[in-house]
Amino acid sequence: MTSTTVIRPVDPTLREAWRLAALFAAIKLMLHVATNLWQAHLGYGYFRDEMYYILCGRNLAWGYVDHGPGVAVQARISLGVFGRSLTGIRLLAACAGAARVFLTGLICWVFGGRRPAQGLAMIAVLAAPMYLGLDSYLSMNSFESLFWMVCILALALQVRAEVIGGHPKLWLVWGLSAGLGLLNKPSMTFFLVALLVGLLLSRQRGLLFNRWAAAGVGVMLLLTAPNLIWQARHFWPTLEFLRNGQIGHKNISLSPLAFLGQQILVLQPASVLVWGAGLYWLLRDPLAKAWRWVGITYVVFLAATLAMHAKDYYVSPIYPMLFAAGGVAWERRFASTGLIARNRAYAFPILETILLVAAAILIPMSIPVLRPKPLIAYAKALHLNHVGNSETDSSGDLPQFYADRFGWREEVDQIERVYNKLSPQEREVAAIYCSNYGEASAVNFLGRGLPIAISGHNNYYLWGPRGASGAVLIQVTGATPEELAKLYDKVEIAGRMDTRYSMPFEHRNIYLLRGRKKDLSEDWAEFKHYF
Repeated sequence: MTSTTVIRPVDPTLREAWRLAALFAAIKLMLHVATNLWQAHLGYGYFRDEMYYILCGRNLAWGYVDHGPGVAVQARISLGVFGRSLTGIRLLAACAGAARVFLTGLICWVFGGRRPAQGLAMIAVLAAPMYLGLDSYLSMNSFESLFWMVCILALALQVRAEVIGGHPKLWLVWGLSAGLGLLNKPSMTFFLVALLVGLLLSRQRGLLFNRWAAAGVGVMLLLTAPNLIWQARHFWPTLEFLRNGQIGHKNISLSPLAFLGQQILVLQPASVLVWGAGLYWLLRDPLAKAWRWVGITYVVFLAATLAMHAKDYYVSPIYPMLFAAGGVAWERRFASTGLIARNRAYAFPILETILLVAAAILIPMSIPVLRPKPLIAYAKALHLNHVGNSETDSSGDLPQFYADRFGWREEVDQIERVYNKLSPQEREVAAIYCSNYGEASAVNFLGRGLPIAISGHNNYYLWGPRGASGAVLIQVTGATPEELAKLYDKVEIAGRMDTRYSMPFEHRNIYLLRGRKKDLSEDWAEFKHYF
């Protein structure tokens, strides 16, 4: 008996595409490392959510009220490796942003793009203000595109390889990425549904019906099962959190036209010439029939986010595949021009220069590279005040994304002063209660020698009162002394948070309360605030 080994030829353009994508990814990574190092000199501190994620990382679980477990693991790793360094804590997010650029280049290659197409697509992604902002701090948002685009790449490679038998085992890669994406952020669910609809409505629906597709789905379910069990055991807190946000009008609700306009703005207006061309090419060009499902996926996902009145940035992870398609569309439209014929990576100098110059102009609105006073003046000159706000609360002088980096050290210093003035007996029973996870996380991360701060906000509610009775309580709250006098025997205003650039709702009193009339642990359920 003889056996035959079939050797499939390796596309020589793949190595070229890989190298170019790696170069652009390295540029992206170096940009974020440099700007994060620079922030240390400008007075910006930890972002509110970063400290919260770090505390979640100290309390690892398979689920959390308002986010997936992935970001807690990310925070745990970052803090363990780099300590409290702002640059170190944000390095994994920067790496995820670099991976977005890298995947854009590879997807463009899979769609049939050469170096000119790949260069244009990756420059557009590099120059998008939304991505510059999302990749500049510790969060789950920078990782969304990574998981979404790996799913797209795994399927697109199968479509490209159909003529030589396909690579159905790539469904396992899809399942791994889908599962990790769901652990990173629940929004992955809506992307996967849109992707399923896109495949079912296209000629590529046959990809779904084989044992490897079932295996991929099995991998995804296996990875996400512990999180689902956690949600069920805690009575589905994430669904309650999302429902409360809708009922309470937490986020700014935009009309469909304004929502689309915001997409154009946050990716920078000139880039619509790339991703818009990509969408048209995917949906209308006869040569893109094999990729029609990609365009349908975007349309379905966009319609879903509009119907749910989601935040405008929830759509941002999906655009790299449109930028990749846009690069191909431009390359084929101008195939006869000299730079494209010579296969240059910088083949659209006018458009690419506009994208890069616009990114340079807008970078202070995406990454803190200016001190607050010049930034405020700069934003006013460009008429971009508060352009990045996605929630209904006012952010004062600075955009919300920047305002949430101020006031934490000052808050903790005041609480330390109040606590240290207590008698040794009072310090034994004293507790700190904060109105939201930002304040509580600042105390727990930045505090020195303080008891663990508690709160009823989001996951802090599940962590409980930690034995606090309310006999002596330092509380950060917007409540009035009269309101607190109904609950405590003695009410004293011991300090006030009034940092100029912090969020307006953080300008509140710090109280020293004594003699709670009912033990705090007895009515802890009343403190629950999933929002």
